[in-house]
Amino acid sequence: MIIVTGATGQLGHQIVERLLTRVPADRVGVSVRDPQKAQALADRGVRVRQGSFTDAAGLAHAFEGASQVLIVSVDTLGEEAVRQHRAAIDGAVAAGARRILYTSHMGAGPSSRFQACRDHAATEEALRASGVPFTSLRNGFYAASAVRFLGHAMESGQITLPADGPVSWTAHPDLADAAAAILAAEGLFDGPTPPLTAAQALTFDDIAAIATEVTGRTITRTTTPDDQFRKQLVSNGAPAETADQLLGIFAAGRAGEFAAVDPTLATLLGREPIALDTVLRTHLSGK
Repeated sequence: MIIVTGATGQLGHQIVERLLTRVPADRVGVSVRDPQKAQALADRGVRVRQGSFTDAAGLAHAFEGASQVLIVSVDTLGEEAVRQHRAAIDGAVAAGARRILYTSHMGAGPSSRFQACRDHAATEEALRASGVPFTSLRNGFYAASAVRFLGHAMESGQITLPADGPVSWTAHPDLADAAAAILAAEGLFDGPTPPLTAAQALTFDDIAAIATEVTGRTITRTTTPDDQFRKQLVSNGAPAETADQLLGIFAAGRAGEFAAVDPTLATLLGREPIALDTVLRTHLSGK
């Protein structure tokens, strides 16, 4: 039994869909906060159980009989994220899982300038301490984030963001395919994987050029100082902590933390990964 957490989220759902093309449905289970949202999976023979990283007893039931557990990282940052991940690891250990897998991030490290990468590093340390073989999926930076960072550029004609660096923007479907392949071939990677990235690392100057080509409108890249960007975020209602976390992405990018390009993802997929320009074309073609 392979258990996937977060199976109603964007990445977790896609992982389950791709896993079902590789293994029978009766070998797949999902742990979700709201089982009703996973009814379509249950109808296809997937075992659906309620599980929350804040409820140890619920996790014991959700993970029961697991040979492998894939922990999809939570959508929060800091100590709370690490605490929830540790609870999920403890649950997998208690369930007797042979292997624990975790959706980490390229650039994960205790000294990263990006909070999420520090959280991933702390979670990987908890995995090492668990005593159970583990695989940490060092996912490339989500291409969907590049789309969100475009913000109102299509209306204003400007991408106004802090100074950045090259980023290996990687599409969710490719990362889901890779996770499914690794789950289906248990033990393919031990410990952290190489960075699972697309074939290019691009800056927001590159993204502006792609957006210009796709839309036929001139989109320019304007750099704003970090402190000015932070003040703007806070004045628009963002909590100061959130503003600092967003700035951490750009600081990490400038330091080259997301610039690595590695062939491992292409090897797993048996094809070239989806390029960012393809993601942007799909998003912008209707704009």
